[in-house]
Amino acid sequence: MGIEIPALYKGHAGTFSALLRWGSESQKRRYLPLLATKWVGAYAMSEEDAGSDAFAISTSAEKSGDDFVINGRKYWTTNYKEAELFLIFAKTQMLDKTAGITAFIVERSYPGLTIGKEVNKLGIRASSTGELILHNVHVSQENVLGRVGEGSVVAVETLNEGRIGIAAQLLGLAQGAHSAALAYAQKRQQFGRQISSFQGVHFPLAHMATEIEATRLLVYNAARITEKKNATAMERLQTSAMAKYFASQVAEKVASEALEIFGGNGYIKDFPAEKFYRDAKIGKIYEGTSNIQLRTIATTILQGKQDKR
Repeated sequence: MGIEIPALYKGHAGTFSALLRWGSESQKRRYLPLLATKWVGAYAMSEEDAGSDAFAISTSAEKSGDDFVINGRKYWTTNYKEAELFLIFAKTQMLDKTAGITAFIVERSYPGLTIGKEVNKLGIRASSTGELILHNVHVSQENVLGRVGEGSVVAVETLNEGRIGIAAQLLGLAQGAHSAALAYAQKRQQFGRQISSFQGVHFPLAHMATEIEATRLLVYNAARITEKKNATAMERLQTSAMAKYFASQVAEKVASEALEIFGGNGYIKDFPAEKFYRDAKIGKIYEGTSNIQLRTIATTILQGKQDKR
């Protein structure tokens, strides 16, 4: 199994946790039991021209009587094929970049919501990712998640928690790649002995194991801080960004080194190394690129220095 199952769960869990945190009692009664038993959820923020600049979305939601009418396109939506419930972010005040965003709960059955083309990805290919097309989708005021114009808060907090999930996902990938390389090195023989006996193989294995353990500690600490009642928003933001950044670096490096231990066999689909290698790359891109994580970390540590003056 690759990291597609955790990817599916991540998209689902983000929707679930957002409802749990910001949903009204009626929203919770209707949707949480369905999400816990039958339905898959999907988080739809990104657009073709709104990736790292997440709030530069163009999807609009205009008031029409008691409803909002949503128009636009969402891209890079995980679970877009399986989901029955979408958390859609749209501009209710087009001139205001952050304060004008509102989160909407949109069911798959709503007229005007169309499932568009699927993205042909390098890795995590069993995880459906694609486009949502919204044309005059009427959504009741009752399906606004949180408050009108405060969707950016929902988006940021959900993404922040999601980054810990991504880091855990990448930790599992790195562990899987290392375990596969270790087993192969202990079985494969060259020059009359196991290749694991060669320093050029067992030193990289040792280095990988150390970095994986360091990643594990960062991920667990980020999860601990998130659950800590008196943790500040800056602490949560910083530790989740650190975990996601470091885990993505380690996963890509371990996957690459593991493939090299497999040698030529690592380059063919008969062995697992090439899939680990393809899947690892996404870790530096989604839920905030590595540069976005570094910017977040820098902002929090500099802000911390200022607060202590």
